[in-house]
Amino acid sequence: MSDTNERISGIVGDNDVVLFMKGTPLFPQCGFSSRAVAILDHCGVAYESVDVLQDMEIRQGIKSYSDWPTIPQLYVKGEFVGGSDIMMEMYEAGELQELMTQKDVARAQ
Repeated sequence: MSDTNERISGIVGDNDVVLFMKGTPLFPQCGFSSRAVAILDHCGVAYESVDVLQDMEIRQGIKSYSDWPTIPQLYVKGEFVGGSDIMMEMYEAGELQELMTQKDVARAQ
């Protein structure tokens, strides 16, 4: 496993909910990342974010790690969920909130 994959694996494993995104939750740098943050905020869960624009190795590595070509990417309890479109579909159907409850994800403070 490459160093980048090990770093990503560590981040995903150490946090219940991780959003790999462009920018930060306060200053998202693309519309898809902004939408992903809004969805997680509406779910009321605590989450960690990783700004892929600050680290080119992570930016490229996350795509091969998940075998998913786009960013943002959401992980819940180590499991890849999807990008902002999948998050939106799941949220609108109530499935994302249900997943967070099933996985016993911590609420935002």
